[in-house]
Amino acid sequence: MYSLRYAVGTDPGLRREANEDSVHCGERLFAVADGMGGHAYGEVASSIAVAVLADLDVDADDPLTELAGATRQIAVRLTDLAEENPDMRGMGTTLTSLLWDGERFAVCHIGDSRCYLLREGQLSQVTRDHTMVQAMVDEGRMAAEQAAEHPGRSMLLRALQAGGEYDADLFFQDVLAGDRYLICSDGLSDVVAPSEIAELLAAEGDREQVVEALIAAANARGGPDNITCLLVDVLPA
Repeated sequence: MYSLRYAVGTDPGLRREANEDSVHCGERLFAVADGMGGHAYGEVASSIAVAVLADLDVDADDPLTELAGATRQIAVRLTDLAEENPDMRGMGTTLTSLLWDGERFAVCHIGDSRCYLLREGQLSQVTRDHTMVQAMVDEGRMAAEQAAEHPGRSMLLRALQAGGEYDADLFFQDVLAGDRYLICSDGLSDVVAPSEIAELLAAEGDREQVVEALIAAANARGGPDNITCLLVDVLPA
């Protein structure tokens, strides 16, 4: 009924020496993880996340259950590493992934990486940020426009972390032919407004050019963080 095509790009940005983002692209699974923890341990955490998820890049009878099990396994592996090496105790990672079941996506999300959908020219945010400012927006204590500029907008309430919980959002996302999905780390979404992201996603050109343009837009605004963009198009079979 549908076929998938994708393009991906990742860039350290202009202010970071290392790139702690990790990404997976396969026939059925698409994921971005943004590591944290310093001393390159963020890179370790994000790479563990996508390595565990990569095992799901096959047919799954119950994709949401499979994704839930994977997040639990990631948390256990991070905790085991931190117990072996105390320097790793603060490491963790965000995770946003789409697992295709042939007709729709199973979504797994924790942290502040994002999944956007461009459908018929309209951009929507599929995932919800697990941040303090988003919680304040949800409670009516802050306007969305204020949240976008708040200096503490990257303060996470949930992530996959050594010794922590693994309470990811898990849900199905129905698709239509022509849908364009973008999974990105906050190196893009923190500095490029949704209106510009929508414009770039809708631009003519191949998928690789769109990804390059998104990364260039983030770097044009100072590139303060690592930038990863994974584009998935849903096409008629």
